Order: sequence, then structure tokens, then C-alpha cells
Amino acid sequence: MPATHPEVPPRLLYANEAGEICDFPELMAAGRSLHDFQLPEPHHFIPLPEGSELFVLPDRSPVGIDPTTGDAVHLAEDPARPGRPAHGVAAFMAPAHTTIYTAAFEKKEPGGIPLPLFAYTAVGWAEGRFWVCAFRSDPDLRQEPGRFKPSTIKKATTRRLKEFPENRLIQHLGTCSLTYGCPAAINFFMDRWEAPLPTSPTCNASCLGCISLQPSGCCPATQDRIRFIPTPEEIAEVAIPHLQRVKQGVVSFGQGCEGEPLLQSTTIEAAITLIRRNAPNRGTINLNSNSSLPDQVARLAKAGLDSLRVSLNSAQKLYHQRYYQPKGFCLNEVKESIRVMKEAGKFVSLNYFILPGVTDSPPEYQALCELIEDCHPDFIQLRNLNMDPDWYLEGINFNTLTKPMGILQWHADLAKRFPSLRFGYFNPSLRD
Repeated sequence: MPATHPEVPPRLLYANEAGEICDFPELMAAGRSLHDFQLPEPHHFIPLPEGSELFVLPDRSPVGIDPTTGDAVHLAEDPARPGRPAHGVAAFMAPAHTTIYTAAFEKKEPGGIPLPLFAYTAVGWAEGRFWVCAFRSDPDLRQEPGRFKPSTIKKATTRRLKEFPENRLIQHLGTCSLTYGCPAAINFFMDRWEAPLPTSPTCNASCLGCISLQPSGCCPATQDRIRFIPTPEEIAEVAIPHLQRVKQGVVSFGQGCEGEPLLQSTTIEAAITLIRRNAPNRGTINLNSNSSLPDQVARLAKAGLDSLRVSLNSAQKLYHQRYYQPKGFCLNEVKESIRVMKEAGKFVSLNYFILPGVTDSPPEYQALCELIEDCHPDFIQLRNLNMDPDWYLEGINFNTLTKPMGILQWHADLAKRFPSLRFGYFNPSLRD
């Protein structure tokens, strides 16, 4: 059985001018929390999960820890080629893993283009392997790599695209599967787990880290947003067979390739009615949402929506406002949507964005506790913030004078304070 944690401190990783990743034995790998660089404890590291990727961070110097002094050291030059730059390295982890420390780096020059919209976890090298500062936050295997060969996915996707040439939603999901490798779209074509139901080409927020729409000149969006509103019949043609075929199946409105689904609540309400008419007691119908329109949430709950996943970067109004840049709503409406679902006897998850130093700051912890006590969500999905941390901190103008608790301590304190609250990564299935 492979080691769970390293026996020696992992060494610093850097990338040379050619993009080759090297280790530097004279410095230990560091982790970042806000703008502080720290030496992670051995139990903060786990082996790099299968399916993860390593990223080179251009124009950013790696930072390591001097083993003698304990000081943070910036590695500006390639040790093997003095005068040539050294670049930072980060891990983008496979799903179901949550970061403890962000990759330790600093910009070589102020300003510049933000990093692409991914999460950047601290990574080091020891004992012949890569180690990341993270923990497994969900045992669910629904997005484990290697479960299906690319050729099998392509064959299944192509077959269904030919079977439903007139269904625009299925054709759209085909692009998501074959071009972007979207795990949710792949699940649909492979008849497993959670299938996506993107519906809305528009949004009522301008999130700093939106992965489907970014202003020109910024970092590019990671995928194209849907350009049409599918009909209830097109949606049902995706959802009904999936729920009928898949044990503990989930279908979800609100995907990375769309805007805010609540803006299409009339279409979604009609689709849910069709789905439940043909699959009355099968699977879970879920909505991933910014939860801005509590009246529409109430309509969908009445129509048969089973669960709501609330997108949330912060439980503090100011930082929520600065990140979402909402049009016509604020955190008050979000909280009311949670209450509406709970009053209807439905399930609510918080899709809570994790960034070390922000998430675990004492004021944010206290604000989240107050939200939980007030609104009673059932579940927190621990999702790494997919955004350049410097860009995020600047964008929300984050400011705290208190020392962060540490992500593991934050998690433990929440679990102790709210023993009935569940934690994970994916939307859970609520029925067979």
C-alpha cells in the first residue's frame, strides 16, 4: 500500500525556461495562505491524485522554505542555468480533493494577465513522487479517472448524437463531452451518475471567476456558454432516460457552460413536470444556482425540484457582492432561497469556494456559522476556487487582521459545531 503522507519534507518544484519541471533539494516545498508562505506539516500532504495535472505558472517565481532558517526564499533563477528564469509550479487536482494550501509563488512584476481559471494547489517532490497539500473530501468515485477509455467515451457519445440529431441539448452536450472532456457530459453519454441540463444563455451576475464568460482582454473562459434555451421536451429527452437507467441517478440544471438557470424558470418548471410525469420516483432533480430569485425557487420546489446547490464564495455580504457583481439581488435573497427550499422539505447544499486564508479566516468562519444557524443547509460541497488567488484577493479587496485558522482546523471546527451537517464534493443522490 502506498504511503499516505511523506516521511521527509517534500522539496520545492520549479519549471525551467523549456517548461520542464524540476525539484530543488536545497529548499522545501512551501504552501501559501493569503500572502503568507508556510512550511506544511507532513500530514498536510497526500500523493498527487490520479487524474490531476501540473501547471507551469509563467511570470511567477516559486517560493520555498530554507530548511536551516525556516525563512521563505524566492527562487527567481533556474539553479541549473543561472541567469535564466525559474517559474512556479502548481497542481490542479482531480475532483473530490480539497486544497489545504495554495501554491507558493509571487508575481515577478506587478499587474500582468491573471492565471487561467483553475485552482492552484501547493505541490512538492519526495520519495520518488509528487505530493500535494490537500485531503480527499468525498469518497464518491463518480469522476475517477480511467474508468472509461477515451475511445469508449467517443463511441458512446457519437452513437447518441446520431440517435438524437434534432435534440439541440444533446448535440450541445456532445461538444462538452468530446471537446472539453466535461465529466458531467461524459456521465450522460455513459449512463452513469450525474447528468447535466444546461438551460440558460444569460445571467444576472458578472462573477469575477465565471468560467463561461469573461471580458475581452482578461483570461479566457474555459468553455463556451450555451447559446440557446432548450425546450422542455429537449430537456426531458436527456433527463428521463438517465433517471430511468441509472441507479441513484442525478440530473442537474445549472452548469459551467451556462448562465443562471433561474432566469429560465418557466422552461425548467415545465421540464420538471414532464420528467416527473414519466419518472415519478426515480433519481434526483437538482439545481445549481446563484439562488438569486427565491420566488422562482419556490415554484420549482413545488414542481418537483429535489435539491438546490447554492453557489457561495463568501458568507459575508461585502465579499459576496464584490465577487458576484449581482444585478438586482444580494446575499439576503440567497439566504431566502435556502429557507424556501427547507420550508418545502427539500435538500440544500452550499457550493462553497475554498481558498486558504480566506475561507478559514475567523470573520468568514463566523459569518458562515451564522448562515448555517439561520438557514439550516444540509450539506457543504468543498470546492476549490478556480481562480488566480492574487486576482481574487484584489477583486474582492479582501482584508483581515486576524490569523487564518487553517483549512483542516476550519473543517474540524465546523463538523464539531454542526454535527448533522454533511460535507463532500459532489451533489448527492437522494433516492434510487
